[in-house]
Amino acid sequence: MATKKATYKDAITEIEEILEKIENEELDVDELSEQVNRVSVLITICKDKLHKTEAEVEKILKDMNQ
Repeated sequence: MATKKATYKDAITEIEEILEKIENEELDVDELSEQVNRVSVLITICKDKLHKTEAEVEKILKDMNQ
């Protein structure tokens, strides 16, 4: 996912996969640290996409009401 721009759906899917591994205790301590950092990056990607989408929708609605 590092070579292409992550979509919201891809990011959510990866977060869910990592959480499942954590819940099933499939990660050792080194992997856990790396994966927690990855989830943090993915959450930031998702938040940015949600904020941008919200702004776009608000603009569309504002334009429609003019």
